[in-house]
Amino acid sequence: MNVDEPCVKAAPSTATTRKGGSPTIPLGVYVLAVGTFTMLTTEFIVAGILTQLAAELDISVAQAGLLITVFAAGMVIGAPLMALLTLRLPQRMTLILALTVFAVGHVVVALGSDFTLLMIARFFTALATGAFWAIAGVVAAKSAGPGMASRALGIINAGGMLATVLGVPLGAFASQYFGWRGSFWGLAVLAVISALLIARHVPNNLSQHSNVSIRGELAGLRSTRLWLTLAACATTTGGVLATYSYISPLLIDGTGFSETVIPLVLISFGVGSLIGSLVGGRLGDAYPHLLTVIAPATSTLILLAICLLSEVKLPMIALVALLGFFGLGANPILASLAINYGNKAPTLASSLTVAGFNAGTVVASWAGSKSLESALGTTGPVVLGACVAALTLIPVITLSVLAKRSAHQELAHNV
Repeated sequence: MNVDEPCVKAAPSTATTRKGGSPTIPLGVYVLAVGTFTMLTTEFIVAGILTQLAAELDISVAQAGLLITVFAAGMVIGAPLMALLTLRLPQRMTLILALTVFAVGHVVVALGSDFTLLMIARFFTALATGAFWAIAGVVAAKSAGPGMASRALGIINAGGMLATVLGVPLGAFASQYFGWRGSFWGLAVLAVISALLIARHVPNNLSQHSNVSIRGELAGLRSTRLWLTLAACATTTGGVLATYSYISPLLIDGTGFSETVIPLVLISFGVGSLIGSLVGGRLGDAYPHLLTVIAPATSTLILLAICLLSEVKLPMIALVALLGFFGLGANPILASLAINYGNKAPTLASSLTVAGFNAGTVVASWAGSKSLESALGTTGPVVLGACVAALTLIPVITLSVLAKRSAHQELAHNV
């Protein structure tokens, strides 16, 4: 078999069917989305409580910001590493263990006062988050069954996007009444609830692990198409977040918004990304390559429009929302393609998409900070984001061409 051809191992599906005959997404997928909501909330929540946290721990705001950096680094390292270390464990058990470690890590942060201890707890929490995110994607795809994988992954991804819309603002709101530690206590409780729901609603018989080996998983990664997909994961997310990470200075200095309005504009990005994930997931199984080309092409145009219209308020609100819709809407499709092209290593392939998304975020946000100090000023990150988003067209167009070539070859062979 050509290792570049998508190959999904058959697994029992838990999808149900409506009266009309069309399949529906099983409840377990929505339960997994609750878990991703919990875990992605913690990735961004620190940004909303930095000043409180820094003041109580008697450290600088910049030093407190390292809690965000160490978490992102843990996600990049942890997703593929934990996927390999937990290969022989039942997937439901791995999900529950990840949530347990997540809950314990948040209790440590909520009780701790030593900054080094908090950094260590955040790192191990990130390892658990990476493991959960990777395995949740595989379990969701298998639960939904053939032809519904992108839709299921769209729901999982929407859980993460909902964290930017509701999770982070709610965490910041809770910190005003219960202190910054209250936000971490709340996430610990939500993780425990998520673990109980997974134990109740996620099946434990989706795959067999007895014959799985690290060597076999690594051998399953010999796919050019998989690595093209991972490159697209890094650039598409990096292009958007290079801009989004530093959009506030542009909105204040360039557009003229007051600081009190900025959260509302950022929520429009979160709403756009949430809707984009759901729409992309629903259409992704039918038109995967078309949508993965349209999304970065449109994102590039939107970013260029932001550069040109940065001084006009109403268009900027719409453009920020559209950036969320198109910029992150193709992520569930890319995750689904990675699982397909991962052949016999779907879990490791899924974990690498998590690493790819986060690696793109880390590199692009760092480069964005440098571009902010350039002669371009507040539009520097936007110009950088447009260039990175445009780079996504190289791997996705290549994937589209390869897919068409394979389809023509298969048609000729059948004839």
